[in-house]
Amino acid sequence: MTDLSWVQQRLSGEGLPLVIDGGMGTELEKSGVPMDGKVWSARAMLSHPDMVRSVHERFIRAGAEAIITNTFSSARHMLEPGGLGTEVQRINIKAVELAREARDTAAQAPVALVGSICEWAHDEHPTWNSPQVVGRAAAEQAQILAEAGVDILAVEMCERVELSDAVTEAVTGVGLPVWLGVSARSHRGHDGLSAFGYPERDFAGLVKVLSQYSVDLINVMHTPLSDVSGAIDVVRNCWKGPVGVYPESGEFMMPNWNFVDIIEPSVLAENAIAWAQDGVRLIGGCCGLGPSHIEAVSRALKS
Repeated sequence: MTDLSWVQQRLSGEGLPLVIDGGMGTELEKSGVPMDGKVWSARAMLSHPDMVRSVHERFIRAGAEAIITNTFSSARHMLEPGGLGTEVQRINIKAVELAREARDTAAQAPVALVGSICEWAHDEHPTWNSPQVVGRAAAEQAQILAEAGVDILAVEMCERVELSDAVTEAVTGVGLPVWLGVSARSHRGHDGLSAFGYPERDFAGLVKVLSQYSVDLINVMHTPLSDVSGAIDVVRNCWKGPVGVYPESGEFMMPNWNFVDIIEPSVLAENAIAWAQDGVRLIGGCCGLGPSHIEAVSRALKS
């Protein structure tokens, strides 16, 4: 097994916060890789593997100490309605291989491989959005990623309590360290934060349920910069373990990310310093934020 003691030490408070990468899917899109209307960036493992590897390499060279596999939309409940149900294993294994190859090529220090898993599905049909189906898909994907060699499993963009609960339960049974990622939004005319983009989904209620699991880290991720502070407060009210932050910037309209009002790398770096001073133990970027943002964060924390 990979020695992850250095990751655990960093998350527990020794040394600087761990720096992770930025948004893989949006960086692929910015590099000219077409996004799919059903499975977003998942098809890139088949159509543009060299570009996926290259993006990983750029993030590593920018200072990322953990890179997230391009498997956010690669579970069966995403791939089946996208016409790729027979490619679940191939796509997920390929994603891990590309991340490992990038690490072997670009890394000059240890880099952790993190396997991304998400409950979200573009297809709203109940066939693909029930806790049973999504939970089984997450368990299958987690096992594939673990056998392919990821070091850590990351459940990302949790938003629906019943699905988040099913996915987390499935993933924590694999035996690898698990990170949970919760996404928050504020909405005009609504008090408090909602889970992801839905005013009716209570963010605090979601965090309360997920904080009962024995995981290694809870991340405030895919959250606008303006909502990060409030989301951290909500997480800390329920969770006493380490907290990470990797925000997004821009706007998503399936299947494309709109690179509007993207924060400057220097702004992310300034916030990273403040988060580190506040005890945040993992910092990076999500959708819309690329290698220049991660390089700015890495330099700011080291200086």
